[in-house]
Amino acid sequence: MSDITKTAPELKGEIHIHNPKNKIKDSFAYRTFTVCNTILMIIVSLVTLFPFLYLIVQSFTSDHAIIAGELSIQSFLNGQLTFEDFSINTYIYVITRNDHEFLRYYGNTIIYTVIGTVLSLFFSSILAYPLSKPKLSVNKILSPFIIFTMYFGGGLMANYVLMLKLGLKNSMWGFILPMLISTYYVILMRSFFMSIPKDLEEAGEIDGLNKFGVFWHIARPLSTPIIATMTLFYAVMYWNNWFNAKLYLQDKTKWPVAYFLQTIIRGAGASDPDAQNMSANIKSCAMVLTVLPIICIYPFIQKYYVQGMMLGGVKE
Repeated sequence: MSDITKTAPELKGEIHIHNPKNKIKDSFAYRTFTVCNTILMIIVSLVTLFPFLYLIVQSFTSDHAIIAGELSIQSFLNGQLTFEDFSINTYIYVITRNDHEFLRYYGNTIIYTVIGTVLSLFFSSILAYPLSKPKLSVNKILSPFIIFTMYFGGGLMANYVLMLKLGLKNSMWGFILPMLISTYYVILMRSFFMSIPKDLEEAGEIDGLNKFGVFWHIARPLSTPIIATMTLFYAVMYWNNWFNAKLYLQDKTKWPVAYFLQTIIRGAGASDPDAQNMSANIKSCAMVLTVLPIICIYPFIQKYYVQGMMLGGVKE
């Protein structure tokens, strides 16, 4: 009876407080796995990161150090490069070459990437959303047709003739339209849209939204992870593409920066050994300038990347 009539202060003293020392300890096998896995990941990270660091160092190395062969993996690791070997002449050469044409090509690439990415996201999403509805009868024909394009295409010659017939050669659209929709990305977005609760869409229809309104006001805001992921993928695709420019953009003022840098790399080599050494410097500079914008954008959408790939690539 005395136990039942205990007051709150008396009960408070008998409350068992969790002690961190009493937690279940990890087994020896698990701790061994964690240590080995950490070491392995560090090694993989260093192996992956080293080529990029080496390219950056090479791009900022002076001409005489490259020609003299002072830049090597061993000298880079041993820290034998001095401040006198540091130079930005290659960057100045690439950027100021032919009356700062590099900046014009950079502007072209930004325009192509922004317009192309926005259009690709819009058309890919409005294609993927209907495909996520199993009850839509046309999907029985449309889905196999779209998947068929992943494995079979008209070929390079057919695409080139099509651009000529449409009058898109030497225009921005000749560069953008061939990459407008990626079937693989559409399938990822379709899988994501299938995970959206149907109750939310039905509630939108009850409130008076039509099918496009449900997509735009309900499905689209809930699809931020996959949209952010596809933004990265499409932006990288447009930013790095130079082959379409080679095919369809004969007007030099309309070149993207990737094709401009590709022509620099292709023309940098020569029979002169010193010129070949300088070619490596120019290639490194071109790679750094090409990759830098994507590296700057990636941290802002990194939090959506894994979530978008997991939800878009796995169907429950």
